[in-house]
Amino acid sequence: MAAKKKATAKKLTFKPGEFIVYPAHGVGKIVDIEEQEIAGMKLELYVIDFEKEKMRLRVPTAKSEQVGMRKLSGKDMIEEVLKVLRSKPKVKRTMWSRRAQEYEAKINSGDIMFVAEVVRDLYRSERQPEQSYSERQLYETALDRLAREVAAVRKVDEKTAIADLEKVLDQAAAKAEAAANRAA
Repeated sequence: MAAKKKATAKKLTFKPGEFIVYPAHGVGKIVDIEEQEIAGMKLELYVIDFEKEKMRLRVPTAKSEQVGMRKLSGKDMIEEVLKVLRSKPKVKRTMWSRRAQEYEAKINSGDIMFVAEVVRDLYRSERQPEQSYSERQLYETALDRLAREVAAVRKVDEKTAIADLEKVLDQAAAKAEAAANRAA
């Protein structure tokens, strides 16, 4: 029995104490790996805490990859995210309900680059027109997900990460506005 447990432990992708990204909830921390008997079968489960949501999730270790759980991005990936935030927003001319569905799917994909695209596309500086309530909600959800991962990677608090991201977005918006004024 002990040999079987050891063999299983070697296959584990994540360890207790490690931060991970779960697509539908963002950054969480693995607090334990436990075994439970469900319907007569023994299952090994990652126990993940999402502190901000005050939520605990149990994910079968064998299904973690299938559900899209992943390790935090590296510092290089965060630099790529910042490049996306500095790039020109892509404004689609489709109906809002369709775009909202696409944004929601990107946010829940767990892919940090997709989340960064949503943040970039929905960001509005103080010099730009107001957003609708639903646009603002999607923007805040995407920014929150992005900021939590950036904060975990850079080992800073979430408020600092949000301030840093919004500074990058504001600089990009000011640069785009200055270029538009020069062209006019």
